[in-house]
Amino acid sequence: MSNPQQLRYSKEHEWLSAVENGVATVGITEFAANALGDVVYAQLPPVGDTVTAGETCGELESTKSVSDLFAPVTGEIVEINEDVVNDPALVNTAPFEGGWLFKVKITDEPEDLMSADEYTAFAG
Repeated sequence: MSNPQQLRYSKEHEWLSAVENGVATVGITEFAANALGDVVYAQLPPVGDTVTAGETCGELESTKSVSDLFAPVTGEIVEINEDVVNDPALVNTAPFEGGWLFKVKITDEPEDLMSADEYTAFAG
């Protein structure tokens, strides 16, 4: 399992892209996707909603369980990945590419986001 170096990671296993014009892309890591098993349903936060870092903002349902989705930053949802809503398996097959979940206009970012190397050590 390799974690892209350009991303930052949360302890809840979400990744965050570099910020462009105040907006970052969020998804779950390959580690989380593997732990979940085959994702069959994605409930993502609606566009326009405000999410708060560390709080639940949706859920992913797999053949094994239902798992909460946590916001790695605070901000406003500006886009959701309709492809994942229509084909949740993208979370498993391409967690760092086509399986991204939503884009958020960041208003606050916690200081405990990890680098790829820190996350790899954390996730084991």
